[in-house]
Amino acid sequence: MQRSLIPWRERFPASFSRFENEVEDLMERFLGTGEDWGLTRFTPSLNVTEKDAAYEVSVELPGMKPEDVNVEIKDGSLYISGEKQEEIEEKGKTLHRVERRHGEFRRMIRLPGAAEEDTVEAAFEHGVLTVTIPKSEQVKPKKIPVKA
Repeated sequence: MQRSLIPWRERFPASFSRFENEVEDLMERFLGTGEDWGLTRFTPSLNVTEKDAAYEVSVELPGMKPEDVNVEIKDGSLYISGEKQEEIEEKGKTLHRVERRHGEFRRMIRLPGAAEEDTVEAAFEHGVLTVTIPKSEQVKPKKIPVKA
């Protein structure tokens, strides 16, 4: 049996190698791989909520305009894409820290089968895109009266 240079690995070989792989995958997702350290990657955050009559998807798109965003429904999925432009450095300014991200993005949300794709609405206000997807009549909750 070959001894490992890491003594605890012999006692927990399977769990720690799995943990190592998961941490590596996580780091690649956040930091990128190789030359791409993810400093310019822009992935907007989104929320998906359900109301009685509709599903609602809200996406944070700070610094963007409605014309920079595309919303499509195709094959039972909602696609939101666009590009956040890099801010151009002004002459006479020196950048000391750059953390704001830019670039192209594409998000896809699978719609439930009970969505009315023909009546979807999208609104953009204060840097937040809100897409409202009405539910079909079959899945809307119905009030059932209770008789005495």
